[in-house]
Amino acid sequence: MKIDWKSKLASRKFWMAVGGFVTAVLLAFNVGNLAVEQAAAIIAALGVLVAYILGESYVDGKREEAVKLGEIVADITAEMTDKIVDGLQDKHEEQDG
Repeated sequence: MKIDWKSKLASRKFWMAVGGFVTAVLLAFNVGNLAVEQAAAIIAALGVLVAYILGESYVDGKREEAVKLGEIVADITAEMTDKIVDGLQDKHEEQDG
């Protein structure tokens, strides 16, 4: 089973787990309370930043997909319209000729 790191890094649960682990390790090694609080704050800030970046990347990717899909639909519509117009013109010319 492959781990989806994008989802993990964007997960608040993951960052809370990392923060809890680091806090427990720092406390186990008798690191001062100020250092523990600073480490927890840095981990929380990093989690927010990573989640924001991945979220924006996802939104940008979906927006790009929508633009490409719109272009494809426009091309198909234009092609079909041209064929319909050409067919109508050919039919009109057959009736006149």
